[in-house]
Amino acid sequence: MQKQAESTKPIRSLEDALERCQILGMRVSRQRRFILELLWQANEHLSAREIYDRLNQEGKEIGHTSVYQNLEALSSQGIIECIERCDGRLYGNISDAHSHVNCLDTNQILDVHIELPEEFIREVEEKTGVKITEYTINFYGYRQVPS
Repeated sequence: MQKQAESTKPIRSLEDALERCQILGMRVSRQRRFILELLWQANEHLSAREIYDRLNQEGKEIGHTSVYQNLEALSSQGIIECIERCDGRLYGNISDAHSHVNCLDTNQILDVHIELPEEFIREVEEKTGVKITEYTINFYGYRQVPS
């Protein structure tokens, strides 16, 4: 019973991510730790290639295959976030429900926790007949207004 409660706790820190790996029986290999540390240090969404490049630039030798396999394992277990985009997957360090601001001029994705007014959620439920348990919103915009 205790383990189930712990496995649903939001992952908000590197320590939470490492703890979730242990709870799930996932081995925290050197490579897996490197990837998790990088995602928490970077605090942005990165492609597998960017993760590979950054780790190797830091002198943490890791192979392409190892990066891809570890990202797949971590995201499939809900330890990290995986965002599917037309130009590939991006990985981030927050795995609980949250929204995104997509910056169109910098191509960045920013995490934001937004709470919608209760009456708005009720209106959506009434219109759809679906009980809303969680939600994410995608915002799109520019840091600098295009001329």
